Amino acid sequence: MSAALLAWYDAHARVLPWRIGPAARRAGQRPDPYRVWLSEIMLQQTTVAAVRERFLRFTRRWPDVASLAAAADADVMAEWAGLGYYARARNLLACARAVVSFHDGRFPETAAALARLPGIGPYTAAAIAAIAFDEAATVVDGNVERVVARLHAVQDPLPGAKAALAALAARLTPAARPGDHAQAMMDLGATVCTPRSPACGSCPLAQPCRARALGIAALLPRRAPAAARPLRRGIAYVGLREDGAVLLERRPDRGLLGGMLGFPGSDWAEEPAEAPPAAACWRDAGRMVRHVFTHFELELAVRTARLPADARAERGSFVAPQDFRPSSLPSVMRKVWEAAAAGLAPPGPGRG
Repeated sequence: MSAALLAWYDAHARVLPWRIGPAARRAGQRPDPYRVWLSEIMLQQTTVAAVRERFLRFTRRWPDVASLAAAADADVMAEWAGLGYYARARNLLACARAVVSFHDGRFPETAAALARLPGIGPYTAAAIAAIAFDEAATVVDGNVERVVARLHAVQDPLPGAKAALAALAARLTPAARPGDHAQAMMDLGATVCTPRSPACGSCPLAQPCRARALGIAALLPRRAPAAARPLRRGIAYVGLREDGAVLLERRPDRGLLGGMLGFPGSDWAEEPAEAPPAAACWRDAGRMVRHVFTHFELELAVRTARLPADARAERGSFVAPQDFRPSSLPSVMRKVWEAAAAGLAPPGPGRG
């Protein structure tokens, strides 16, 4: 099965900016562990389509681990905006600095050593070790779970079946070309063995696939019913000074959106209390913002105010209009700005 899969990968591998394709590998080109690591962190909970251009922009700015380790925290957090899960950006910096400080700027070459770095869990450690260093580590993401569940007709639902699927995936991992095997499994799940309407006629593993033989491929993997996400509420305050400056506040390093700039607001709770950051006539923007996080849904009421040029804020600080970039805000805060902008002065230069 591994030979059939690798032959398929040699012919059909996706071209990705962080990947060294099979032909280049045969010619002796080696993957850059920095780019493998960065792509894996970016791709957590995010699609390839969303990451592709962001990866290119990020690596143009910080082309290696040393340049990233030397970057200002605020610059990296701003560049990460929109990719979500901002703890990953903080761990990204911590990991880069650990590699530079404790490993002479070189990534460790085994999954066990990689897993001791900040922000690198078992999956990411295995992916870097296999792809960059040819360790026969088993890489199991959602695509791989789906391929393995169908190949072996595993009908126990996720997430309970994860350990069994990982064990079955390990049996498929070859000693030769383990990195290409890992990427082939990912590509197969992403392009052929897709969640809906799998293209079994194009699959190199169609013959031994038990789910295909049973006619249940599209039904696997099964999933346990998801628990309903609780709803939290909050209030966001968008203050615009007469000179066009916008009131922003950096969130605490720990917690959701940690270290990110955003609009001052209340706690997120069942019944939030008003918490205006400055004395003003705050008005309801007339639009509610809804945003879905992993473990809960958030509903934000948006308040707006025009503030005098000499306004002082109890929380946060004013950012000059030429320095304000909504695109550098996390997604939920961009939604807040869009909800508020209609009731405020139209954006001037630098505000788009």
